[in-house]
Amino acid sequence: MSAGRLIAVVGPSGVGKDSLMEALCARRPDLHRVRRVITRDAEAGGEEFEAVSPALFAARAAGGDFALHWQAHGLSYGVPVAVDDVLSLGRDALVNLSRGVLAKAAVRFGSLHVLHVTARPEVLARRLSGRGRESPGEIARRLARPAPDFPPGLQVTEIDNSGALDGAVEAAMAALYPERV
Repeated sequence: MSAGRLIAVVGPSGVGKDSLMEALCARRPDLHRVRRVITRDAEAGGEEFEAVSPALFAARAAGGDFALHWQAHGLSYGVPVAVDDVLSLGRDALVNLSRGVLAKAAVRFGSLHVLHVTARPEVLARRLSGRGRESPGEIARRLARPAPDFPPGLQVTEIDNSGALDGAVEAAMAALYPERV
């Protein structure tokens, strides 16, 4: 049996990464969704994650508990090393990653496919505003920030999630499993 792929889902906040990931897992029950470890308040909402203190995160990272870990937006994020067991069984694993850790992920995992989820700026602005977590000025600054380039050599598929989620799910399924669409 061949090893499974790590499927990294990346994109700006509000683009619908969690909704897309949930829909993909519903379409493919064998697809494993990685539950990240984050130094964020457990009540923060959004994705299902394991909330830990910064001290516990640092101890777990030092102990080798993470296949990948990084910092972004003042928080620490970790992908549990147990993902290796899933991949060794030939199952694909879906994880929300930061662009900044993609080069490490490409080295760490034998097979990596990146789903770059996008949406038109006006769609992102509406979604971010609807969440009520940021002021209009913060949203404008977030939307004006340029996205960094992808590391060279990665397999990247762009998924436009500006419209109905079903369209984004179909595009992702076609890219990931072309023989089954």
